[in-house]
Amino acid sequence: MVYFISDVHLGFGTHEESLRREQDLLAVLDRIKTECTTLYLVGDIFDYWFEYGTVLPRQFFRTLTKLDELKRNGTGIEYLMGNHDFGHQDFFERDLLIPVHKGDVECTISGKRFYLAHGDGKVYNDTGYLILRSILRNRICIKLYQWLHPDIGIRLASGTSHKSRAYTDTKEYGKPDGLADFAEKKITHDMFDYVIMGHQHKPTVREYGSGTHTGIYMNLGDWIQHRTFARFDGTTLELLNVDEFLASNTYLTGCG
Repeated sequence: MVYFISDVHLGFGTHEESLRREQDLLAVLDRIKTECTTLYLVGDIFDYWFEYGTVLPRQFFRTLTKLDELKRNGTGIEYLMGNHDFGHQDFFERDLLIPVHKGDVECTISGKRFYLAHGDGKVYNDTGYLILRSILRNRICIKLYQWLHPDIGIRLASGTSHKSRAYTDTKEYGKPDGLADFAEKKITHDMFDYVIMGHQHKPTVREYGSGTHTGIYMNLGDWIQHRTFARFDGTTLELLNVDEFLASNTYLTGCG
């Protein structure tokens, strides 16, 4: 089984709200640990992430410990950087042995071609964000930011992320849907079988293509409102609901 999780946004909201979301994440990871061969974290697992040479955001230690446990027990884990967790340096790769991808990922699972992306930067008319992203991910800017005391830097990163989340929640993406159009091109032109993204916080399953080739675009939704993630068993890609999964392991939507 291969699982895909994005947009948990640990650290968003009150401490109690974030903790409840984290407890649900830990419960899901516990449930899947015996069957999950690979776990893809498709961005924004944390509402903010910025690491220093010897300092990490302490609020996330339970999740980091669980990821380390899964990795040590043989689960493959791949992390795609999102727009909120851009401050990765080398902790995940050096200490957790979890690759962190700054760009999109192409992979083959059970003979099917997958294209994975967080989705940021693929919304139409998002030039301003693309400029901001290039600044935030710039090595020189990150090095300068690290001169701030960790208590100040992490607090600032958290505050900035909260403002970004408030903006995203009220933003009208409108039509056409840039993520869906991007996925359609990947399926019809590049012959991918599945395109999986997050970022929009709107769980979506659409089929594209015709004739000899069709493929599925899935948006993973989020864990704040819709509480969804996905599973691929080698044949079927399913969009799962956290609460239903933990209660009875049923799912919302299936597509093959």
